[in-house]
Amino acid sequence: MRRGGGRTSTGSSRICPRRARGALVVWPTPLFSLERRRLADLAAEHRLPAVFFSRNFVEAGGLMSYGPSLPDLNRRAAIYVGKILKGTKPSDLPVEQPTKFELVINLKTAKALGIAVPTSLLARADEVIE
Repeated sequence: MRRGGGRTSTGSSRICPRRARGALVVWPTPLFSLERRRLADLAAEHRLPAVFFSRNFVEAGGLMSYGPSLPDLNRRAAIYVGKILKGTKPSDLPVEQPTKFELVINLKTAKALGIAVPTSLLARADEVIE
């Protein structure tokens, strides 16, 4: 998405030509997070199944997301802040990777795209939006 002249242009003809087939994978960036509704709408307009990094995109109409649990990351950050406030030097704290991930699936979007989501995948999902 390009901003210019007070307008926001999706450039969808360049991103999703009519003959395009496949899927859309969206990686975490601030711009994509701000434009999550528009990205979900663009994917639906071009009938592209889209996988996102955050549940917010699925709640906005995207097909599915798989990524770190934001509440869990916030909880871990709060633990670090507590340790630092109690006197631990930040350089003494280990770097941690996310350990809890979420799979969220939007069945309404799947139905609109004509995708049958396997029951084995639905069983593994942390949340299914109907």
